[in-house]
Amino acid sequence: MKIIAPFLALLCLSAGPAAALRAAGASATTPQDTAASLALQAARAKTLAARGNEVAYHKHWDVGTFPHYVPGEPIHGVIRMWGSNYVGDGNLKRYWEEGFRRFQPGASFEYNLSTTILAVPALFTGAGDLGPSRRITFAELLGYQRTFNCDPLEVSFATGSLNVPGWNPCFVIIVPKTNPLTQITMRQLDGIFGAERLGGWIGTAWHGEFARGPEGNIRTWGQVGLTGAWADQPIIPYGLNLRYHQATEVSDMILKGSDKWNEKLRIYANFVGADGKLGRGLYDDLRKDPYGIAYVAGTKGLPDFVKILPIVVEDGGPAVKPTLETVHDRSYPLHDEVFFYANKLPGHGMDPKVREFLRYVLSQEGQLDIIRDGKYLPLTAEVEQAMLQRLN
Repeated sequence: MKIIAPFLALLCLSAGPAAALRAAGASATTPQDTAASLALQAARAKTLAARGNEVAYHKHWDVGTFPHYVPGEPIHGVIRMWGSNYVGDGNLKRYWEEGFRRFQPGASFEYNLSTTILAVPALFTGAGDLGPSRRITFAELLGYQRTFNCDPLEVSFATGSLNVPGWNPCFVIIVPKTNPLTQITMRQLDGIFGAERLGGWIGTAWHGEFARGPEGNIRTWGQVGLTGAWADQPIIPYGLNLRYHQATEVSDMILKGSDKWNEKLRIYANFVGADGKLGRGLYDDLRKDPYGIAYVAGTKGLPDFVKILPIVVEDGGPAVKPTLETVHDRSYPLHDEVFFYANKLPGHGMDPKVREFLRYVLSQEGQLDIIRDGKYLPLTAEVEQAMLQRLN
């Protein structure tokens, strides 16, 4: 075997580097693939740098009932923050650090805010103390649980935006304006975008009670109440690439965390066009498809040929439109949120520096910093109180 393996590798090299990599069991990534990926990252970074300095929302949310930050104890030392680039792409990192140090001058910060992918692994490897992130993924949670036999502390620090790309915008359901449908229910969205399933996930726990059979599938427009020429027409669902975290978020919200999607789902990924700008192609295809329906992130940049469908949470309930107010108060069901993750190990408690900083973030002062930055939305008083309880 020691002789055959090198021979096979040499043989595959004659067929090209991709074949050799496949034979070796590695992904078939070529230098051209890497260059294309890095070009995409560069275009993304350029876009976010420009967007980060913009104040999207000038609404002054009332956080007057939130407690003021009162230092619990003097803090000295470094807080190592690893995770979301969006905290640093805007001014939120600076506002929080300056605000906190007015109360705690002995505190300092070290940052590695290149990607949310670093937030939780930095905690269980000991590299970081605090991780701003989108919701923890299955793999991240599993890695943390296998390291510490518990979950990390999860504190929601803001609600996602309505329409600021990157800043966790809500998800919206769109159809061409020619479609006569005026609203849709969460149950119907499950039937349209999902498939029969044996269960679904909450965290790393499997829940068989989330199972449903094929009778729950919705594949024609007549099944959601359209009549006449529409009744027998197929529903064609559109969405984002299943390797993107947005697809996992939508699965958790709509498909009970099952990852069981409609077999005809059309998925789209970002790419860099000839003009050097980010593109996706979903709208180009949906424009030509009167029977399509899509979930997309946020309301910004929607083409004029589509309309947003209000969503009914419980059958018979009101249809909720995505607005700044319904996203902020979280009555719109497909809102998003952002979190800090930290260590709070049984028998050890929390690092006092981290606890004090999180108390600041959840205070009136910390939430005013979010409002001042103008992209994420502040918490409601109810959510803020629930998050403060998690620190105790």
